[in-house]
Amino acid sequence: MPLIHIMLAGPSVPPVTIERLQQETTRLMQTILRKEAALTVVCISQLPAGACAANGLSVSAAASLQAMITAGTNSTVEKAAFVAAAKAMLTGAIGPSDAPMYVMLHELPADSWGYDGETQAARKANILIGDVL
Repeated sequence: MPLIHIMLAGPSVPPVTIERLQQETTRLMQTILRKEAALTVVCISQLPAGACAANGLSVSAAASLQAMITAGTNSTVEKAAFVAAAKAMLTGAIGPSDAPMYVMLHELPADSWGYDGETQAARKANILIGDVL
């Protein structure tokens, strides 16, 4: 159940590119990090050119991706593969940037986040209880 936020800065990106980023991010989450596509939410924000700076200097294009996932659900190798694939995806969307392209996986404790009013820990406990009954 990842929640992903992609930030793009630079010339306005057409809707087809936004949709492609949403689909590709979902695919990467599913194939690399083994997340359910139906529970993957991808939000994209666009900022104008010059809204981001690197080394104190405004850049014409920049991108970053932050994803919230449950702690302990992926290996170091899986996470490294996702970071590399996501960086390639972002570069494909906006081209090269003078700013580093950050990809961050925030690993949240299962008891500290969830969806539809239930934490991941509670959801897992309910499944286990249901399996026993």
